[in-house]
Amino acid sequence: MLRSNWSAVRQSGAETHKEIHSLLQASVSVLFHKQSSDRQDGVRNEDSFKRSVLGCRLWIRTNILTCNDIGSRRFIKATLMEMGAMTWKSRFSSRHMLWLFCLVWSTIEAQIRYSIPEELKLGSVVGNLAKDLELGLTEIYERKLQIASESGKQYFGIDLGKGELVITDRVDREQICSTVVKCTLTLEAIIENPLQMYRVEIDVQDVNDNSPFFLNNQIVVNVEEARTPGARFRLETAKDPDINSNSLQSYALSKNEYFVLSVKNKDGTKIPELVLEKALDREKQSTHNLVLTAVDGGTPARSGTTAIIVRVQDSNDNSPVFEKTSYKLKLPENAKRGTVILTVKAKDADEGINSELIYSFEPITPASIQNLFSIDPENGAVTVKDDLDYELVNSFQFEVIASDKGASPLEGLCSVELEILDVNDNAPEIILKSLPKPVREDAAPGTVVALIGAKDSDSGDNGKVKLSIQPGLPFTLKPSISNYYALVTVSTLDQETFPKYTVEIMAEDSGTPPLQSKTQISVEVLDVNDNHPVFLQSSYVIYVKENVNAGNVLCTVSASDPDQGENSKISYSIIDSQNQGISVSSYFYINSENGSIFSMHSFDYEKMKVFQLRVQAKDHGSPSLSSNATVHVFIVDQNDNAPAVIYPSTFMGSVSHQRMSRSVKAGHLVTKVTAVDADSGHNAWMSYRLAEATDASLFSVTFHTGEVRTKRSVSEQDDSSQRLLIEIKDNGEPVQSTTVTVDILIEDGFHEPISDFTHKHTEPEKKSSKITLYLIVSLASVSLLCLLTFLVLLVKCARGSRGGSSCCVRRSDSEYKNPNRNLQIQLNTDGPIKYVEVLGGDMMSQSQSFGSYLSPMSEFSDFTLVKPSSTTDFTNTLSVLDASLPDSTWKFESQQVSRDAQSV
Repeated sequence: MLRSNWSAVRQSGAETHKEIHSLLQASVSVLFHKQSSDRQDGVRNEDSFKRSVLGCRLWIRTNILTCNDIGSRRFIKATLMEMGAMTWKSRFSSRHMLWLFCLVWSTIEAQIRYSIPEELKLGSVVGNLAKDLELGLTEIYERKLQIASESGKQYFGIDLGKGELVITDRVDREQICSTVVKCTLTLEAIIENPLQMYRVEIDVQDVNDNSPFFLNNQIVVNVEEARTPGARFRLETAKDPDINSNSLQSYALSKNEYFVLSVKNKDGTKIPELVLEKALDREKQSTHNLVLTAVDGGTPARSGTTAIIVRVQDSNDNSPVFEKTSYKLKLPENAKRGTVILTVKAKDADEGINSELIYSFEPITPASIQNLFSIDPENGAVTVKDDLDYELVNSFQFEVIASDKGASPLEGLCSVELEILDVNDNAPEIILKSLPKPVREDAAPGTVVALIGAKDSDSGDNGKVKLSIQPGLPFTLKPSISNYYALVTVSTLDQETFPKYTVEIMAEDSGTPPLQSKTQISVEVLDVNDNHPVFLQSSYVIYVKENVNAGNVLCTVSASDPDQGENSKISYSIIDSQNQGISVSSYFYINSENGSIFSMHSFDYEKMKVFQLRVQAKDHGSPSLSSNATVHVFIVDQNDNAPAVIYPSTFMGSVSHQRMSRSVKAGHLVTKVTAVDADSGHNAWMSYRLAEATDASLFSVTFHTGEVRTKRSVSEQDDSSQRLLIEIKDNGEPVQSTTVTVDILIEDGFHEPISDFTHKHTEPEKKSSKITLYLIVSLASVSLLCLLTFLVLLVKCARGSRGGSSCCVRRSDSEYKNPNRNLQIQLNTDGPIKYVEVLGGDMMSQSQSFGSYLSPMSEFSDFTLVKPSSTTDFTNTLSVLDASLPDSTWKFESQQVSRDAQSV
């Protein structure tokens, strides 16, 4: 029938509430029909189980409207069919299956709130927590799902393979919640990446697993024979740890003719009383034995019994009476031991021993109250016996009995209600819900580092907790859910400055006086490649001699990176560039690990005087960072070039031919030998001497200028053909030299002055002398102007050098070329020879060159203008500032000087 009903529903696709309800009714009917054939002795248990099923079915009927999932209805069907197939030998487990069925349904409705019966077996499934949190099975491991109990004891655990919440310890509702009706265990489910926390509540339902019981196996009741029917005698109350319907429900008294049982309900507690129904006759029967039975409302019901011994005595007919029937007072939880909090008073109208009173706790007073308080039996003073704790119990209610000392003691009763006042006696507790994780130094502000909670067992303002951290840190505490705070970043971090932070967390409650607690956590900062390598110098200067063999270490550049690990490892390289059309990398090599720069070729000063390298330092971070430094390599000149004669020209042969008149006087300038040296500085200083001569007494050669002059007048005996061998040496080490041969032909009457011409042209000679005078004055003026210009430029450049900037005295950029200048003056003050070279036009073009050689060894400064010559071969020599020489070579540039020089 069930299968056909279910098939009909599925085939029709019906999902209405009415059809689902009908299906459930049919399923339960089958279940009851199945059990009707069981044995007769199981009827009572069958009825009990049937009531449980009907109760669950009623609950399902009420809540079925919330379920539209066909999978849930299949689960209901399977569960009820399984229950219907069971025998009554497994009634108890069937009842638990019914509870589990209700549990699953409740979970579907309430999500992360579960309800379970107590005393389930270890390993029983409470619910699929991972599914309710919408977590996949792989996320359970990756996000580290874990649970924590607020009570401290762990009753539950997580099956990481399925994500189910299972029972790991015995769940005894009576032990956990005592008499509290609603018993809830609170768990905290925590997952990471990102960090989240959920509150999980588990309601523990009571199971009738305890029978009612009496503290004493027998109760003795003393009754005077004079007592009239209707007299009441209070009996001991039975106890049942269960709650609601499973708790104590009723009492039953064994049959007798003198007493009946009356049950009084006071504040939810059922108190049995023995009521005298028929007058007693001690002579006829002095003792009556009765049985009192306590029964709970569970299914099946449980019971407990105690014996009542009624002893018939003579009269003591006045009971003690208290001044007040109830006492109410308040007491702070920090009350010291021995403090008298109350004194109760009672009176007895009898006389003698029947009026003497003894004070005590009512027999059913819990032992926990009797351990905290004591009553003086003589004067009724209630005293604090042990330390109180508001956080454990915040109120007490008990009864005090005053009994007389008569033969048949009578009792008086009063109640005491004691409210405990909270005192701020518990310091806040700091709870780390997650250990702080290392944070990257480039983490954005607001990054969560840790989740921190606070708890205070006190109540009210005493339990309000505020968290704080020490100032000056790049972190702050941001309130989160409940009493939890998130430790987040508020500014950027710098691993190089602070690789690790120690954060001191302080918790303070709002009590008076406030209590505090502290704890420390460490936050590690992870390095990020955020620092460029830094060279020790922004530029390097290297001096290398020309003609040195390749493979030598020229210098070592070094850079540092404050980052850590791979981010701080540095590799060096040369950024390739062109220097006069030549690749720099073809001349130099750098060791990528230590920055050592090697030469790959020997250098020629006359071809290339300076190199400019750009060295790059790159770290191994991702992405990598780099920085550059400039390396200036100056080639130091070596004396590897011999002087070259440029005048007189020997282009047509190895000997230069000159003519001279025999009538010349001593000191006559026959010719001038002019030579140049491709080297520079001292290596380019040249000297001239007469190595060989046909007649050494006739001619002389000026040491510095190379002028060939007559030493005396030519005589008739002197040969008409004179050969001179002139040697030119430079000032280098080793000395380089060259020679030139000059043939001089002495002719008679060559340029001889004619007397008639002299006499006839006296006036023209006078005019010529005037022209000579004008020429001398012009040359002197030009010389003075050049000297003044030189001095002005020198003073101006000296001032500029003091100001830290360069004006007219500077190193030439771009390989020391300046095509925009028309005149260049080069002064060299090295050694004993002082000279100035005036170069006109572009350095790389055919320029006019004027050399002035000033000899400090003579009394007169000779100024010689030489024929224009080509400076193409010496461009680089004049374009580089040779800082390695004792005295610097300076280059002066002026358009005005250029014009003056050209005018000369």
